[in-house]
Amino acid sequence: MIKVTLQDGESIDKVLKRFKKKYEKAGILKEVRKRGFYVKPSVKRRMKKAKAIRRNKRTIAEETT
Repeated sequence: MIKVTLQDGESIDKVLKRFKKKYEKAGILKEVRKRGFYVKPSVKRRMKKAKAIRRNKRTIAEETT
């Protein structure tokens, strides 16, 4: 659970910004999206392989440029 305390004289905008940073760093939204639906292990493997192929293509393209 993420907790952000309001300090004396601190604006709500700064507190909200700190909360958002902690929220992003904790990876809560990523976890919620991941658990939103079930993905079969075979589909996970396929997605992982496709991601690796895209990553390799990108690195090769960057090296040639």
